[in-house]
Amino acid sequence: MKVLKKAASLMLASAMVFSLAACGGGGSSEGNPDATTFKIGGIGPTTGNNAIYGTAVQNGIQLAVDEINADGGINGYQIEYQFEDDQSDSEKSVNAYNTLKDWGMQMLVGTVTSTPCVAVVEETHADNMFQFTPSATTVEAIQYDNAFRMCFSDPSQGTVSADYIADNALASKIAIIYDSSDTYSTGIYQSFVSEAEARGLEIVAAEAFTADSNTDFSVQIQKAKDSGADLVFLPIYYQQASLILAQADRVGFAPEWFGVDGMDGLLDVEGFDGSLAEGLMFLTPFTPNAEDEATQTFVANYEAEFGDTPIQFAADAYDCMYVLKEAAEQADISPDMSVSDISDAMKKSMTEITIDGLTGKQISWGEDGEPSKEPTVVVVKDGAYEVLQAE
Repeated sequence: MKVLKKAASLMLASAMVFSLAACGGGGSSEGNPDATTFKIGGIGPTTGNNAIYGTAVQNGIQLAVDEINADGGINGYQIEYQFEDDQSDSEKSVNAYNTLKDWGMQMLVGTVTSTPCVAVVEETHADNMFQFTPSATTVEAIQYDNAFRMCFSDPSQGTVSADYIADNALASKIAIIYDSSDTYSTGIYQSFVSEAEARGLEIVAAEAFTADSNTDFSVQIQKAKDSGADLVFLPIYYQQASLILAQADRVGFAPEWFGVDGMDGLLDVEGFDGSLAEGLMFLTPFTPNAEDEATQTFVANYEAEFGDTPIQFAADAYDCMYVLKEAAEQADISPDMSVSDISDAMKKSMTEITIDGLTGKQISWGEDGEPSKEPTVVVVKDGAYEVLQAE
């Protein structure tokens, strides 16, 4: 781990002035003695197919930033916040990162989706910039020591799903429909299969689709039906899940359905008959109708500010900002420090804190950047999410 000493940084300052001006100063090894605010950036899709996720993250961060600033900021310094749209595209995400560097970003909360995050973490690693993703689940998204995540990883989701199904005896025969062209889906699928076999679950069908064939699922549904599956595991996003549920209904296939966190947003799909999701179970760290005071306050404030009910991505992002504040205060960082020195301090302090958030209690992090927290499973009941208690 490279740590630049402050004295050495000051000696190099005059030699670096020109090059810093040319690149905008982001990600540099030099601090800015005149800086009086923390500049925190965010990246995610606010347009395109995954806009519901990025918009939720953008709003969740903004709500937390406003609250933190009103309460005195971080170590007495206010936060400046800027969010860039990447349309869930890797090239656009890297471009967004460079835009934020030119703005002077010191820490990144993002990216929102997995594939762009894998691309961007290469950049943050090269710059030694602290990165904290609320929702990118693939293992490679935080493969370096400067990166942490708020959500479960893909392998964790697959393992936890198989364990929950086995522990609660939800099915004797399981079919899987997954997206073989998507790292999120395939990562969860692979870990689910491994854990299911270890737990003695019988997988009777595993049917793939790709991004080029993600509207007609008649073949996959028929094979799952013919296999005698009484539960279908869907490690996919809500857009495809809405089509699968509707098409399965048309052929009279009504198994139990079990999904993962990408399922959040299903009930908001325009034109989707929400009754088809009744009984669907999925992993999620957050449900807006939870009765604890913190959740109800967050939901009320979010709805008042943005006119919409928050989904888990908003809650993950909101938690990210409060975790970042806790870690920054543990590390006693200040805005005049270099991006690299801030990152090194945050890497250490992230492994020293434990927080209670909207998305879990007593959450802590290891040096690998992975969170330790209890999973939550919800079921769609009467058009809303209800937390299931494991037996």
